[in-house]
Amino acid sequence: MDAALTADKKPENAEKARPTREEAEAAVRTLLAYVGEDVTREGLIETPQRVIKAYDEFYRGYNESAEEHLGTTFEEISGYDDIVLLRDIPFYSHCEHHMVPFIGKAHIAYYPRAGVVGLSKLARVVDTFSRRLQTQENLTAQIADAIETALKPRGIAILMEAEHQCMSLRGVQKSGVATLTSRFTGIFQDDPAAQSRFLTMVNR
Repeated sequence: MDAALTADKKPENAEKARPTREEAEAAVRTLLAYVGEDVTREGLIETPQRVIKAYDEFYRGYNESAEEHLGTTFEEISGYDDIVLLRDIPFYSHCEHHMVPFIGKAHIAYYPRAGVVGLSKLARVVDTFSRRLQTQENLTAQIADAIETALKPRGIAILMEAEHQCMSLRGVQKSGVATLTSRFTGIFQDDPAAQSRFLTMVNR
């Protein structure tokens, strides 16, 4: 089964196992009490509702499909067959190990085969997968697989750079450290000159 489709497939028992909103808010109260807070004080009375509302936004990618974003392509491109590059796409995600953010930029390029996709759709694909609990490595692979499935281009290049708050705020506590991950397929994998061109354009 294609990796992108697998990544978008929800567990069969996802809806049955999903707690209610009230249960989720109660869990937030439990965590507040665990850290030593008084959950009845004025400033925290509505915090559980706000946290769950924020979670709906942080993790909305579970309710989105990359397939849908990439479902429409345009073939009237006058024979254009050179690189298409989106640079500096901002994103944020949450580490699946500690549930704290990692924030960065994605750079995506591809060589079209028979058509192109709307530029905003690539940014939406980044959002779809980043708005889930993730590792940066998995996030990079999922984006590449989704584009490969939808467009079947002659090559894909993805470079992602991010700072992980699980490293900045806890543990080793080293801020300003950038993590880079990449995925190259087709032309970008086989031709060092194409890969070098991509990296030059990203760094320009």
